[in-house]
Amino acid sequence: MLLPTSLPFLLAAEVEQALHENRPVVALESTIITHGLPRPVNARVAAEIEDVVRSQGAVPATIALLRGRIQVGLSADQLNELAADPEAIKVSVRDIAMAMATATTGATTVAATAHLAHLAGICVFATGGIGGVHRDARTTWDESADLTTLAHTPITVISSGIKSILDVAATLERLETLGIGVCGYQTRRTPGFYLTELPHELPTRLESAAQVASVMRARRLIADPAALLVFQPLPADRQMDPALHDVVLQAGLFDLAQRGISGKDVTPALLEYFRDHTEGESLRVNIELILANASLAAQIAAADTDLDRQARP
Repeated sequence: MLLPTSLPFLLAAEVEQALHENRPVVALESTIITHGLPRPVNARVAAEIEDVVRSQGAVPATIALLRGRIQVGLSADQLNELAADPEAIKVSVRDIAMAMATATTGATTVAATAHLAHLAGICVFATGGIGGVHRDARTTWDESADLTTLAHTPITVISSGIKSILDVAATLERLETLGIGVCGYQTRRTPGFYLTELPHELPTRLESAAQVASVMRARRLIADPAALLVFQPLPADRQMDPALHDVVLQAGLFDLAQRGISGKDVTPALLEYFRDHTEGESLRVNIELILANASLAAQIAAADTDLDRQARP
């Protein structure tokens, strides 16, 4: 695989070598470390996610900005530094240049991670859940930058679906409009992050990592410019209790409205509300799903690498 040159990021030696040798690499976002999980659990889970990727034969590449420097792949010390930094900001694509110029430490969102991973030549990315259209978007026009970035970033993203705290139906419509590929991994139902399934059907069901890799290859052959989203649900017996989920969600939305929280602050605030009001259930589910997604992403990256090698003369 040819690496881009003169790009403003530092590749970890392990990641750089894997890309040069055409070995599987999985990009990992860092907002889960700074904004998705509480301290000190975040540092432990960040290390576990990378361990899961390695256990499936791939190289993890956690992406973040440390004092303005884009890092594609973090050392254990850098992971711990980021996890312990209470001042680390949430960096989307539009914020990257500002953070670079002001030597700011920041964690990359789904959008920023996808953008930087693609620049680095990484084809597969694992996260928890993607952003989308917010529930009050008809009046606020609030929509995650994940959607517009994924519309022009040809990377495969493995997640547990659209966060159930969003307007899922509207998000699915936007994904279709933007030409973003969507499939379920061994399911035709849309997973809902904390919930195994929501009442929305997906256009395609894929059964194996090899089948996902075949779709990735076909998309490259036709120069599809958008991302492929692979939605993997948690097993039904590992999801959050749906009744508890619905009660806490409604209470959380009311609480955020009362406090005047809006925009990009909504998702982290709601996730924090869930942590505080589900007696550890949301944290358990969040950790289980990101570990499962990291494992599947590594399997898909390995299958994609195998196909690439087979296709070479």
